[in-house]
Amino acid sequence: MSGLAGKVALVTGGSRGIGAAIARRLAEDGAAVALTYARSADRATAVADQIEAAGGRALVIEADHANPDAAVAAVERAAGAWGRLDILVNNAATFAAGPIADVTVEDLDRVLAVNVRSIFLASQAAARTMTSGGRIISIGTCLTRRLPGPGLALFTMSKAALTGLTAGLARDLGPRGITANLVQPGPIDTESNPRDGAGADARRSATALGDYGRPDDIAATVVHLAGDGGRYITGTAVAVDGGFAV
Repeated sequence: MSGLAGKVALVTGGSRGIGAAIARRLAEDGAAVALTYARSADRATAVADQIEAAGGRALVIEADHANPDAAVAAVERAAGAWGRLDILVNNAATFAAGPIADVTVEDLDRVLAVNVRSIFLASQAAARTMTSGGRIISIGTCLTRRLPGPGLALFTMSKAALTGLTAGLARDLGPRGITANLVQPGPIDTESNPRDGAGADARRSATALGDYGRPDDIAATVVHLAGDGGRYITGTAVAVDGGFAV
């Protein structure tokens, strides 16, 4: 067990894929973990059950992050359940792809609401309760550093905003001993992006390592930033992309 023993973490979008792996790894390293879900109640409960079966503590929170109140409420509930909040992992996101000419105002509003506004509001709420040693970690994408093709303008714009937000949080919260960092995954083998799915060969060949990563690769980096190893790291973006962006 690492330095996360006694810590409290909130992972948004923690019911599957990268979010679930992060929630489980934080719990393995000693943190009590709250995780949000928007639709997959059964899957979120299954993650919590796995954590508790291994001797950890877990809390499941329903939250549609398109609702500006949901992100704040999730932070407040996690902090209220265990009397503190030490780690916020902003993982919940929505993906959008297609020609820019086809993007509607409704598409724009929803993507920015989930991928930008909810992260700002959750981070703001977390900052109100965190003390020295707090960690805010957001999950971005390697696609802000290199685009393999067209149709991703809306999604990458939303994720690129996290670079500026992370830098701003680092400066604002640094004097209080709170760090803020961004993790940028590359092609990761998940249900929504399987390593044997359509187009996977092209994504695999675009990486320097020639393969997909695993959700646990992202979780390992998050845990490092959340623990003692992240004490002097703030305002930066860490690529976990197998060399996709080089």
